[in-house]
Amino acid sequence: MMTETTTIRVRYVECDPMGVAHHTVYPVWFEMGRTELLRSSGIEYAQLERDGVLLAVVTLEVKYKRPARYDDELQLTTTLVSCGHVKIEHRYELRCKDELLTTARTVLACLSRDGTPREVPEALRSI
Repeated sequence: MMTETTTIRVRYVECDPMGVAHHTVYPVWFEMGRTELLRSSGIEYAQLERDGVLLAVVTLEVKYKRPARYDDELQLTTTLVSCGHVKIEHRYELRCKDELLTTARTVLACLSRDGTPREVPEALRSI
């Protein structure tokens, strides 16, 4: 299992009028975590797309325990849990200082440009 921690600062635009991070920004943060996990392993998502490899979220599960707030500095830990023939699973822990705010899980399907399932490239299966 490969893990990467990304620091995120909650921006004003990501918050509701009470200064709480809106639930819709969490999936964006998870995508940032996945992208940085790939980058740290020497793979760029942009290059995968140029090669015709697309990764689509087919499952997203989020458990909100405590809110993230405007200007909080967060640590998002992204873990590659499994990489199968067509699907990739990640888990996430989002913390502020040492407090666990959110846990999540995604499953991505590997697709060709025409939207049909394709095999996960060896480069991804080997990380």
